[in-house]
Amino acid sequence: MLIASGIGLELGNTYALLTHSHTPTIAKFIFWLERFAISAHLVEAAIAVYYAHAKDKIPIIYGIYTFFVGTVGLLELFDFDKVLGLKGDELNVEC
Repeated sequence: MLIASGIGLELGNTYALLTHSHTPTIAKFIFWLERFAISAHLVEAAIAVYYAHAKDKIPIIYGIYTFFVGTVGLLELFDFDKVLGLKGDELNVEC
């Protein structure tokens, strides 16, 4: 939800630049945070695309999924709970 909002903010900012509209000064900080988050999610998605085939997943689908959910997608891809030797109930997650 937040990444979709960030994309919407970026589209609104692009529209404001194209129409020479004025944006508030506080918006520059918000745009900086949004661009950082989208960049981080893009890197995570690239990692997911690269490793998805080795984990028997469809790379493009898993890359898009990881782009929108972030680190959670990578944790699921690498079965992080199995690496730590944890079970679903120890993570307070129903399997």
